[in-house]
Amino acid sequence: MKKACISFLGILIIVVLIVGFCGKGETAKTEYLRIHIRANSDSAADQSVKYEIKDKVVDYLTPRLKSVTTKEQAISLLEEEKINVNRLIDGVLVKNGFDYTSKIYIRNEKFPTRVYDDLVLEEGFYDAVIVELGEAEGDNWWCVVYPPLCFTGEKVVYKSIIAELFEKLFGNDE
Repeated sequence: MKKACISFLGILIIVVLIVGFCGKGETAKTEYLRIHIRANSDSAADQSVKYEIKDKVVDYLTPRLKSVTTKEQAISLLEEEKINVNRLIDGVLVKNGFDYTSKIYIRNEKFPTRVYDDLVLEEGFYDAVIVELGEAEGDNWWCVVYPPLCFTGEKVVYKSIIAELFEKLFGNDE
């Protein structure tokens, strides 16, 4: 019985790997709408305000993105809200005494591989909301607008089918 389970598991892993490799391509990447908030610089003050802005943007957009069911809807909503988000960000910058402003773009850009908890977004071109603060030369904060990973108000939990199968077959003997 144990040999049969191991054989089945081996076949399952091979099938998952084949499907995974065959399924990779631009179409999978186009389903994501990323967001990057690029700080003016790596100074402590610029990094701090970047996180304050991130919180304000997430708080502002979360209720507006609740009814979005496609990437195209998310892009359309963000195009409509771009001026409001820009005003919100620039207000935070002024309140904190910064003399630079922000720019917001929605465009397709090349990004390196990034990991968000258990989700890996492979290197490639993605549509993204780009928020540039001042010179935009500092470290950035990033997440995914669609599907909403940062704009749900909840912690995203991903499940591994293979890990669940291992646990069912072999138990949790640690």
